[in-house]
Amino acid sequence: MSAHCQLTGAKPGFGNTISHSHRRTSRRFDPNIQRKRYWLPSEGRHIRLTLSTKAIKTVDAIGIEAAVARIRARGVKV
Repeated sequence: MSAHCQLTGAKPGFGNTISHSHRRTSRRFDPNIQRKRYWLPSEGRHIRLTLSTKAIKTVDAIGIEAAVARIRARGVKV
């Protein structure tokens, strides 16, 4: 599963781990991605979305129908 949110588009960030001796090695900062299943009443089916935890809170606030509309507006297939 790729670390990519379908609603917000959150992707991994990249940077360096800096040790005590100040040597730098590359690392990545992954968003907290979860797979969540929602009931979509307009289509009468369940959908499984890959969302960040921030996006899960957004879906709780605006509703699944509005969230799916935003996802489709970004061009992501649901």
